[in-house]
Amino acid sequence: MAGAGTRLAAAVPKAFVPLGGEPLWRRAAATLEATPGCLAVILVAPADRLEEVRRSMPAAIVVAGGARRQDSVRLGLAAAPAGCDVVAIHDAARPFVRAETVARAVAEAATGGASVVAVPVRDTIKRVSQGLVVETVERSALWQAQTPQCFRLELIRQAHEAAERHGWDVTDDCALLERLRHPVAVVRGDPWNFKVTEPEDLAAAEVFLAARERPGKERS
Repeated sequence: MAGAGTRLAAAVPKAFVPLGGEPLWRRAAATLEATPGCLAVILVAPADRLEEVRRSMPAAIVVAGGARRQDSVRLGLAAAPAGCDVVAIHDAARPFVRAETVARAVAEAATGGASVVAVPVRDTIKRVSQGLVVETVERSALWQAQTPQCFRLELIRQAHEAAERHGWDVTDDCALLERLRHPVAVVRGDPWNFKVTEPEDLAAAEVFLAARERPGKERS
């Protein structure tokens, strides 16, 4: 939840940008909380917004984040309560994740240790250097990673400990398991589980939310 939101040109951290009257993080957290089997929701927030987050979701465990995303994740993992076997790590700026997607990803991680929600790449992919196309990349095996990314708790804690020891700097938690050569199952997500990063993403989210909440429209 600590992303600055500079590309979104927001006056608040990205996760706190309102969508339909609620901050992005609150919509994502509500879905996770409602997923069957959820023991606790752990929210990692900027230090100056901890009380705001606690007031908004009193049942959640709220901790201050770190300098990098992976630091924040590590701090969140440290706060996991007793009895937690599998964790689902989710981007606060993905407000439309589905509970059934979370449940499938958790089930895969409970069985094999790790899973990542992803969707197949749809567009033709070009590798570019200095503004020029170098090659067209074969896309049949390419998937776009989303979240949640789910893990047995002790496994992902060990992965973060290894990252600290070796100085690894990664952009998602699945990459840590790849470094340890641990298999990660892929759970198919959906295109609407996108991350709000640019202003046009927020505009698309507003349109989708309005369509989903029209009277007579089944909510998912």
